[in-house]
Amino acid sequence: MANVHPTAIVEAGAELDATVEIGPYSIVRSGVTIGRGTKVGPHCVIEGLTTIGADNRIFQFCSLGGVPQDKKYAGEPTKLVIGDRNTIREYCNFNVGTAQDAGVTRIGNDNWLMNNVHIAHDCQVGNQIIIAGYAGLAGHVHLDDWAIVGAQSGVHQFGRVGAHAFIGFQSHVSQDVPPFMMVEGYPLTVRGYNIEGLRRRGWTTERLAAVKQMHRLLYREGKSLEQARIAIAELATQVPEAAADVALMTTFIAQARRGIAR
Repeated sequence: MANVHPTAIVEAGAELDATVEIGPYSIVRSGVTIGRGTKVGPHCVIEGLTTIGADNRIFQFCSLGGVPQDKKYAGEPTKLVIGDRNTIREYCNFNVGTAQDAGVTRIGNDNWLMNNVHIAHDCQVGNQIIIAGYAGLAGHVHLDDWAIVGAQSGVHQFGRVGAHAFIGFQSHVSQDVPPFMMVEGYPLTVRGYNIEGLRRRGWTTERLAAVKQMHRLLYREGKSLEQARIAIAELATQVPEAAADVALMTTFIAQARRGIAR
């Protein structure tokens, strides 16, 4: 049996691994599945068709799996799926998906989600991501691996933030943010590229130089977006070690739904 505090409520139909801990006054409703080693603090509500993986730490007063804040939602059996080893701090609020999208809000592995973070319906959050306090993702946002969202920032619905991008404090993100770039403010402004974050992840000098060149081609030479994309693609042959990074950038530009921050 899971370690459930006597004041907590776990409804019949909830599936908890024997190593799960549920804190005082928390509620886990039918349809929820919680995996090995996950700890849920006091006064949390976990509901809906929510699946939570292994070794997550969920702090007090979180609301996970609630219905979407979308007037079109009509009770469809949509889901929230949370992976492994995530830290979810106080007062976070994550909603299930909607029938207008894939029907699932998904949060990957090894993410650090600080207090009062809102992740709306149909968001797709990758791995190794940091979202600072009071930041919010509107519906259908995609947040790629290793991205960082600064405190009190908001990402517009259907927006995308590329891998290794960095969003500064109190930013209004109304356009897609390309991989590796650093942005901040309102209106959103590109301030440079995330060199410190990439260094901390052990990137070589050659890969860092290629990212610097991608930033220059996109933002410093007056090229159109298509001209910049073509020039960036040529870096794959000039710096073979960075070919995967170049492909990440060119694919992102080609798929941008809201135009990119420039």
